Amino acid sequence: MAGLADSGSNPDVDLLYDINGLAKDAPHWFDRVMEFVGEWGLLLVMVLLVLWCWWGVRRRGGEDAASSVASLIWAPLAAAVAVLVNVPIRGFVERPRPFVDHEGLEVLIGGKSDYSFVSDHSTLMMAMGVGLFVANRKFGLVGIGLALFGGFCRVYMGVHYPTDVIGGFALGTAVVLLLSPLAMALLTPVVRAVERSPRVGWLVRARGSVKSSAKSSAGEQGDVLPGARSEAEQRDLAA
Repeated sequence: MAGLADSGSNPDVDLLYDINGLAKDAPHWFDRVMEFVGEWGLLLVMVLLVLWCWWGVRRRGGEDAASSVASLIWAPLAAAVAVLVNVPIRGFVERPRPFVDHEGLEVLIGGKSDYSFVSDHSTLMMAMGVGLFVANRKFGLVGIGLALFGGFCRVYMGVHYPTDVIGGFALGTAVVLLLSPLAMALLTPVVRAVERSPRVGWLVRARGSVKSSAKSSAGEQGDVLPGARSEAEQRDLAA
């Protein structure tokens, strides 16, 4: 364990060796699974989770459908913005990948020659998880849980320090929450316009929910108007 000796009392490096050491003891097939899950699998699941949440929102309909869909659109947009913000951060910090400075790591995936801080994967996943939480609490908790596991996978794979992952979580969360008011102010009117469109309105509300809403509105108007005519007739009779 020369790497541990070289790391001194640095808890970041110590935790890196502890988590990555699990990969050395695991079967080869399990490491391959973790490699796929940590690189692509969890990102795919996160996208499917957003689509699942959108499908439920449009089927349920309701007055808040447009704002909910706008929140779901903001989740992947926020992830993209967070990764763009990370570009100058990486260039400023210039932290090498852990396997460059520390020996004895079990690196599960090669070709990682860019800088390590902040982790793009952790930034992406936490931004989408928090964005989902803003739109739907239950789906958001699942998304945040996936992001946390994804961060663990990045350290397990030997391609990031724990602080790279924590920095990614912080960056993704900050971008979603700080820019959310502006994003919602811009996205919600656009989604409402789409909702009113006869051609693409189904993207916001299912056709059945739109008809149901229209019938409900017509029913309310039907209840009011006859009453209004009856009152007018009564005034005429009284006169």
